[in-house]
Amino acid sequence: MLASARELFVTKGYVATTIADIARHARVAVDTVYATVGRKPALLREVLESALSGTDAVVPAEQRDYVKRSQQAARATDKITAYVEGLVRLQSRLAPVFLVVRDASGIDPDSAVEWTRIAERRARNMRMFAADLRTTGELRDDLSDAEVADIIWSMNGPEYWRLLVVDRGWPPERFGTHLVDAWTRILLSWRGGSP
Repeated sequence: MLASARELFVTKGYVATTIADIARHARVAVDTVYATVGRKPALLREVLESALSGTDAVVPAEQRDYVKRSQQAARATDKITAYVEGLVRLQSRLAPVFLVVRDASGIDPDSAVEWTRIAERRARNMRMFAADLRTTGELRDDLSDAEVADIIWSMNGPEYWRLLVVDRGWPPERFGTHLVDAWTRILLSWRGGSP
């Protein structure tokens, strides 16, 4: 059901997709969708969570493999590289769904609540990443952790991915290389050499 919902939400849009469409596509009864997941906003939330985790279960950010690798790295560039590698794998499945939630939030109150919840969670995760980068002593002194988090937030969002990978045709690996290079140049202190 989640795969069918994801495909229809991404291709037709949230508003145009009905529970009946999802049930038909998944070859289950409408009542099965309602009994298993619930109403359409709940289904969209489940699709989003499965896109975030890559599984049917919610995986908190700090428990994701790429976040752990980033936290275990000693140097800022290694932290950034580990984070971006995970992000590139994540965005291909997440960005289309994220954009559905964003678009649905303008017309559906339940989706608006979900969008706000996800935005707050993303912001919290970016602040944790910025604080972790700060521990290396390699971040620029003239940027606060909040500013670092905002820069990362803006460049790891689904809109940026869509602009470069989908609209401009960049290979995902090129997008990743670009992010590592940009974040290294923008965020790290150069103190007499490369960060």
